[in-house]
Amino acid sequence: MNKNMDILEKAIKQAAEQGAQIIVTPEDAIYGWKFTRETIFPYLEYIPDPQVNWIPCQQPHRFGHTPVQVRLSCLAKNNSIYVLANIGDKKPCNSRGSTCPPSGYYQYNTNVVYDTQGKLVARYHKYHLYSEPQFDVPEKPEVVTFNTTFGRFGIFTCFDILFHDPAVTLVKDFQVDTVLFPTAWMNVLPLLTAIEFHSAWAMGMGVNLLVANTHHVSLRMTGSGIYAPHSPKVYYYDKETELGKLLLAEVDSHPRISPTYPTAVNWSAYATTIKPFPVQKHTFGGFISRDEFNFTELFENAGNLTVCQKELCCHLSYRMLGKEENEVYVLGAFTGLHGRRRSEYWQVCTLVKCKSTNLTTCGQPVETALTRFEMFSLSGTFGTEYVFPEVLLTNIHLAPGKFEVLNDGRLVNKNGLSEPILTVSLFGRWYTKDALSISGGTSNAATTYLLIFTSLMIIALQNTVMV
Repeated sequence: MNKNMDILEKAIKQAAEQGAQIIVTPEDAIYGWKFTRETIFPYLEYIPDPQVNWIPCQQPHRFGHTPVQVRLSCLAKNNSIYVLANIGDKKPCNSRGSTCPPSGYYQYNTNVVYDTQGKLVARYHKYHLYSEPQFDVPEKPEVVTFNTTFGRFGIFTCFDILFHDPAVTLVKDFQVDTVLFPTAWMNVLPLLTAIEFHSAWAMGMGVNLLVANTHHVSLRMTGSGIYAPHSPKVYYYDKETELGKLLLAEVDSHPRISPTYPTAVNWSAYATTIKPFPVQKHTFGGFISRDEFNFTELFENAGNLTVCQKELCCHLSYRMLGKEENEVYVLGAFTGLHGRRRSEYWQVCTLVKCKSTNLTTCGQPVETALTRFEMFSLSGTFGTEYVFPEVLLTNIHLAPGKFEVLNDGRLVNKNGLSEPILTVSLFGRWYTKDALSISGGTSNAATTYLLIFTSLMIIALQNTVMV
């Protein structure tokens, strides 16, 4: 853990020297993963409620043996910078109780934030665990915010982003400006690569999202970025090397009062008022991951298509620059409970490139494309207000400034010809139709500058122009 924090210390100093005000590190960055409850226990510390008014750097023994918290607190204090880190919390309980583990401790995947004085100002226990038997699910989702002179911040972790609580509640009810998001995100094409979905979530929710992803190529973990409500500012995706990268971008620390803040979208307005385009006879079924979509092929260079599944109809108008003979695109629709867990209700409209000209490969992961579109307009009869617009280009790139969402729910291209497209999607989450479960996984931000270092990801903010 100290070796990892040695790297973090260098990154914090580098960020602070450039005027950074807040730093975020990835999930699992300090202690790693692949633990049992027993093997991770020595790495856990007791983390108190921030209301105790504690500066670990000045009171290192107040809450027992807490060397990791002390070091993080001192790094924040000595560099006059906010620090967010992901560590493990242990909470004693009565082992005779019905829910208390036999060890007599609850164990939580935990984010902590220390301010420029080194004081603990936020603590968040991850609610939606994903294959983390070493940790417990908290009794209920925690909504954690903290205020700074450069905006109101919220926190959650990795898999939490796919659920209503605490993610949507933080934005809708607590009006945070910026979400800090440590993650160990495994990329899943074509809909859930980190940069693709996280940038779409920031746009769909109208909030800054600062993503610090663990960079672990062999586990398909890469992709970090600074995402504003109207467009990705900067991002990093590299599955070829184990190297991190420092990213710098300018965002509004109070985006809701920015002149570029997107207006409200009625996601089904257009799609429910037009007459559906002709549904082709050759509609067929196919899978994206474990979800069975209805697909229809884009046979021509240009056209208007509709494909439906149950209550969801997806409409596409498009014009290609030229149809590549060895590339096939389909329009797909899916509505229902997603994947193996069957707990999250999705509604998805997607224009996606097939892996080959064999239609059975449609929906399988593909990373390169040649086909460019002069125009596209995608919409759907969504039953939810939570829709996230995704555009992913060849070689896993985003398309900042090349598309927009209209007030009536159409996702359209802008500023000319696109680069070759992998997918154009409207990813909807109908939270009220989710299956009931205690947790979604397996149990047992004035102008600001942001820096991200992705290996130990760093996000830094400052209020004045950086030169």
